[in-house]
Amino acid sequence: CGTGLGMMIAANKVPGIRAVAANDTISARMAREHNNANVLTMGSRMIGPVRMQQIVDTWLRTPFAGERHQPRLDKIEAIDQRYHSEKRRT
Repeated sequence: CGTGLGMMIAANKVPGIRAVAANDTISARMAREHNNANVLTMGSRMIGPVRMQQIVDTWLRTPFAGERHQPRLDKIEAIDQRYHSEKRRT
């Protein structure tokens, strides 16, 4: 994927996925730390292999901070449950 955006959009259609496109280490860290994102996408036209490795390393090292960020995840999960539950009923 050239930008990582198409992969992110597609991945986010799957229940339980919180995918982000990160083209720098700050975005990768914040996505994990604050949003507990569980899928990382990157654009091959946006960054080179050395930078990609730094982003992946940051992504894998960063834990979810929890606490004040958990209510946001609970809201996201409620949206996910609501819309995926409705699709199953029809």
